[in-house]
Amino acid sequence: MEQVETKEIRPLRHGVKGRLHIPGDKSISHRSVMFSALGSTPVHITNFLHAADCLSTVACMRALGATVEELGATELVVTGNGLHGLREPACVLDAGNSGTTLRLLLGLLAPQPFLATFTGDASLSRRPMGRVVKPLSAMGAKIVGRAQNTLLPLTVLAPDGKLHGMRYESPVASAQVKSALLLAGMFADGATTVVEPVTSRDHTERMLEAFGVVTEKDGTAVTIRPVAEVQAPAAIEVPGDISSAAYWLVLASLVPGSQIVLENVGVNETRTGILDVLAAMGADIVRTNERVSGGEAAADLVVTAAKLHGTTFGKDIMPRLIDEIPVIAVAALFAEGDTVITGAGELRVKETDRLQAIADTFSALAPGSVEAGADSLVIHGGTQLQRAAVPSYDDHRMAMSLAILGAAGAGVIIERPDCVRISYPEFYDTLAGFGGE
Repeated sequence: MEQVETKEIRPLRHGVKGRLHIPGDKSISHRSVMFSALGSTPVHITNFLHAADCLSTVACMRALGATVEELGATELVVTGNGLHGLREPACVLDAGNSGTTLRLLLGLLAPQPFLATFTGDASLSRRPMGRVVKPLSAMGAKIVGRAQNTLLPLTVLAPDGKLHGMRYESPVASAQVKSALLLAGMFADGATTVVEPVTSRDHTERMLEAFGVVTEKDGTAVTIRPVAEVQAPAAIEVPGDISSAAYWLVLASLVPGSQIVLENVGVNETRTGILDVLAAMGADIVRTNERVSGGEAAADLVVTAAKLHGTTFGKDIMPRLIDEIPVIAVAALFAEGDTVITGAGELRVKETDRLQAIADTFSALAPGSVEAGADSLVIHGGTQLQRAAVPSYDDHRMAMSLAILGAAGAGVIIERPDCVRISYPEFYDTLAGFGGE
C-alpha cells in the first residue's frame, strides 16, 4: 500500500507580524517569458515566479527556439528570434500542470507553419481544452487530440495559410481563452475581436501594449489587428502575485493580534476581487506606496486582524477572484453568519473540482459548515472546528487554503502537500516563520 506524504499544520499561538515580500505574479511571469520570445532583443525579467507552472513555460519557449538565461531563481534574460522566429520543436512540449502555458501556446502556435504536440500531467490531461480549440479551429487552426480534440495530448498542425480574423462571442469570461485568440489574431488576415460576458483579467492586453502591440477595447470586447513585429522592452519587473498574497490577507485578518505588510502586490483591477470581498466582510486592509510598473498597478498592503462577517457575491465578480475562492471560503468559515457564493461553476474544471473539494474538506474540519450546489457554496461561519487529515487533491490552491484554515483554527494534516510547488514553493517555509508548523 502506497504511503501518502503528509504535512501537519499547527494552530498559531500568536498574531502574525512583520513584512513579507510576495513572489512574482504567476500570470504575468508566464506572459513575460512567452512574449519576450517573440521579440529579437534581450528582455531582462525580474521578480519572475520560480515555480513549476512558470518553469513549464520556460521549457516550452526554449524548445520553440528562444534563449532563456537564468541569472538567478527570479531573474531571467529572454531573447527571441522575432515575431516569426519560433521554430518547430524537436520534442513533445510538456505543459506540466499549467493551463496557462497550454492554452496560451495553443493560440500562439495555431498560426505557425510547423507541427507541435503538447502533453501534461494527469490533472491537466483531464481539463477541458475545447473552449480554446473550438474558436481557434473556426479561425482555420488545425488541432487534433483525444475526446474530439478537447483533451491532451493535443497536436497543432500547420494551417492552410493564414488564420482568419473573426468576432468571437465567448460564453465564459476567461483570460486564457481571450489571450489564446488575441495571440492567434496577431498572425491572422484581419481583425480578431473577443467579446466576453464580463471582462476577464487583462494581463495579456497590458503586456502586449508594453511590446508595442495595440489592442482596442469597447466595453467587454477586445480587438487585435495583424501585427508586423513586436518591440520588446529592455526590462520587465513582475509585481507580486495577489493570488499568493491572498493566503496572508486571510491569515492576518483571522488571527487576533496580527498586522503584516505585504510588499509589492499587483493590484490590477481585474484581479482585486478578493480585496473587495474581504472589505465587504469587514477586513482591515490598507493600500500604501501605490505605483505602476510595466503597465501593471502595484501597492503594499497593510493587513490588521479584524472581526469578519458573512457576505454574498456571484458571477459578476467571479472572473476577478476565481482562483481565490478556496481561501475566501476559509475566511467565510471564521466569519459571523453565512457567506453565499454563486456563479462559481468554473471551479469544477480547475486542477480539481474545487467546489466539491471545499465541501468535502470543510466537512471533515468543520462538520455541517458547507452546502455545495452545482455552481454555488453556502458557508456557515462560526461552525465548531476540529483537527483532521484531509487530501490536497494535488491542487496547490486547496493545499495552501487548508494550511491557512489549520493555522487559524484547530490544526490540520494535509495529504500530498508538495503541490504548492506549482505556484508558491516557499509557502510552507513562510507559514513556519509565523509559527504555523
